[in-house]
Amino acid sequence: MTKLGTFYGIGVGPGDPELLTVKAINAIKLVDVIIAPKTEKKEGSVALSIARSHIKPSTQIIYQVFPMVKDFSESPSVFDENKAEIIAMLRRGLNVAFLTIGDPMFYSTYIYIFRLLEAEGVNVVTIPGVPAFLAIASQLGRPLAFGNEIVSIIPATAPRGSIEAALNSCDVAVLMKVYKNFGEIVDALEDSGKIKGAILASRCGLDDEKIIDDLAAHRNEKLNYLSTIITK
Repeated sequence: MTKLGTFYGIGVGPGDPELLTVKAINAIKLVDVIIAPKTEKKEGSVALSIARSHIKPSTQIIYQVFPMVKDFSESPSVFDENKAEIIAMLRRGLNVAFLTIGDPMFYSTYIYIFRLLEAEGVNVVTIPGVPAFLAIASQLGRPLAFGNEIVSIIPATAPRGSIEAALNSCDVAVLMKVYKNFGEIVDALEDSGKIKGAILASRCGLDDEKIIDDLAAHRNEKLNYLSTIITK
């Protein structure tokens, strides 16, 4: 009987390939198959490009499409198909890795498939990665939290009232996923008095990285999905 393969969830960090951990690199070199998740059917994957130099020529690369939903129950057929494809490979004894930007357990598509495979009793190994906001803080030379400062990590896709409540109850705020409603986020930062110290970083660590320190002046600008705001 063929031994069941292992499923690896690998965080590749925010963009800079040098921020991959040694454990992530070792796992990437070990596996037989790499899953590169995408939100739509188009060529390329940022996570895959970050890890590319460590992937063996013999490793099979499979693109899987994952819709942008709040829960996999919204598109069960897509997630079931992806799960079935992964389980079929694991049953053949193949070790399979799922690459994800940042950290696998932090606002990641990986969490959807992790929950589905966990219910199937599959052997899962999750390898953490550097979250974008920590890389941004280091690159900008801005300590994220010091002493007793309270940090709130806020998805910009949350209801406006929840965002405002979080901004008003913390010393430091990290706003993720600001690409959809940047103008509204600027309004919320102005209302909470946190606009002055706000900095936005887009595609941190990649060749086309962009830093914006005057958010109000750019409120109508179209942002990339990989955009994060840090403010004190």
